Amino acid sequence: MPAWIPAPLRQLGQRLRPAGADRGALLTWFEEKAQSRGYALSEGQRQVIACMGQQLSQLEQGQPPSLYLHGAVGRGKSWLLDGFFQAVPVQAKLRLHFHDFFARLHQGMHRHRALDNAMAATLDELIGKCEALCFDEFHVHDIGDAMLLTRLFDALFARGIYLLVTSNYAPEGLLPNPLYHERFLPVIRLINTRMKVMEVGGAIDFRSLPANREHQCFTRGLYVWPGDAGQRLALKLPEAAPGVLHINNRSLRARAVDGTRVMFTFDDLCEQPTAVIDYLALARQFSEWVIDGLDDLADCSLAAQQRFVNLVDVLYDQDRQLTVIGKRPLADSLDGAIADLMRTRSRLGQLHQVGPGPT
Repeated sequence: MPAWIPAPLRQLGQRLRPAGADRGALLTWFEEKAQSRGYALSEGQRQVIACMGQQLSQLEQGQPPSLYLHGAVGRGKSWLLDGFFQAVPVQAKLRLHFHDFFARLHQGMHRHRALDNAMAATLDELIGKCEALCFDEFHVHDIGDAMLLTRLFDALFARGIYLLVTSNYAPEGLLPNPLYHERFLPVIRLINTRMKVMEVGGAIDFRSLPANREHQCFTRGLYVWPGDAGQRLALKLPEAAPGVLHINNRSLRARAVDGTRVMFTFDDLCEQPTAVIDYLALARQFSEWVIDGLDDLADCSLAAQQRFVNLVDVLYDQDRQLTVIGKRPLADSLDGAIADLMRTRSRLGQLHQVGPGPT
């Protein structure tokens, strides 16, 4: 497995498969996992698991169609992907968060730009001889990214790689900007032609269930507003000692660093030209984060809104404990024009909410 894959994902790939790859055993395994957390599978999840069982059997014999799962936030898409990944009957497999992979794809394409086939050279570095590739949290909003995605999907399917992709968007909802959507239609057609598209439906937001919160470091965090002196004292924040962190040849200002705990202002992380690759590097270095000074995202630039969305995605996926100090209630802070804010609202909504005390 490539060295750049984070340790938790390397470990995930080494776990034992669920008991058998047949459909019944896979369903039983998921049912037991759900019951251990106090809930039952939704009908939408059951339909997806049945399809996964068929595809596992076909993977042992040949190449089934790839699978594209979409649905609202909190419907268990990532959980289903993780269970399926463990059951995939091949050794050369990778489970990746799309943010991380795509940032590295950009870097590799730039590094190999003088080659005749920069895409092939970059994929050789990133995924090697991978046979099954699982992408979590797939989305696209930028036309430049969209053009690169067309080349990526063509290359992955040409290599005969089995893909499982999760997204909050149905294929037709990708790159929703009407100025660019038509130019992304070739990828949408490719997805609909080469992948089985299924919606993971249901009325329950599984992330909100208490049993799920117990299994995550992220959800032990806090959303605190308005961030008054009493609240800050109760948080036992690290003593302010502004410094500079050097990440990916970039200098980032930090308000405080205390061992594996780091504190940033919102402006220093999101109003500066930071990138997903920076957040990933920082997440590997720090396990507890404090972001201070969130106000109303609607008043920020679109770039800052997207950076905040990306930052929360990374910290959630890497399961880092997060405390956000805002100036107003969470519901009043997450207005904005970025479509992916629906996912950010769901994730930050799992933090313990601490408002002003009695006056």
